[in-house]
Amino acid sequence: MPIAIPAEPSDFALDPARTALVIIDMQRDFLEPGGFGETLGNDVSLLAAAIGPCRAMLDAARVAGMLVIHTREGHRPDLSDAPPAKIARGAPSKRIGDPGPMGRILVRGEPGHEIVAALAPIAGEPVIDKPGKGAFYATELEPMLRHRGVEALLVAGVTTEVCVHTTVREANDRGFRCAVLGDACASYFPDFHAAALAMVSAQGGIFGWVTDTTRAVAALNASQERDRA
Repeated sequence: MPIAIPAEPSDFALDPARTALVIIDMQRDFLEPGGFGETLGNDVSLLAAAIGPCRAMLDAARVAGMLVIHTREGHRPDLSDAPPAKIARGAPSKRIGDPGPMGRILVRGEPGHEIVAALAPIAGEPVIDKPGKGAFYATELEPMLRHRGVEALLVAGVTTEVCVHTTVREANDRGFRCAVLGDACASYFPDFHAAALAMVSAQGGIFGWVTDTTRAVAALNASQERDRA
């Protein structure tokens, strides 16, 4: 049954059977103390604050039977899918493929590449390994969504202004309606986080809607209670 989640700039209507929760790049290297993000001088507690809201949304989506998809940014061990221009960015010894505190930086299969334990995927939840910022670039995400008849996305993860924003823009161009869960997203730069959310819902929702997990979970729970009545 369709439900409406209070959001900006207006309510976000969805059918749980045609909606996917996409959780972006909640990886150890980005969120945990001692990971790559912290070695770059970032305060990882800013990103870790999104774990609790993500978990609340994840639990509600699972109960509702919604498709859940996780993504991880990273590259093949031989770096054959990493553009030279991307590898060249960053300080020497802190580039993609270099040894880091949790294994080789942004390389698939390394400890730091894994999703944090609190948000670990369960059986039946696809994990998309993406070589770029956007979750649609060079991945199977779009056919997965099309095959399931998905037309709307609830989006969470990190960082708000980079991988989340890029994914929402890509989704918008492909005709998917997106609601970004603001409290389940985060950035190392709070000003960037706020600006990125404002850009999504500006001008009547130019890229989509912005809501939070409190409102989304409440709407899903109310829908479940109606269905049981």
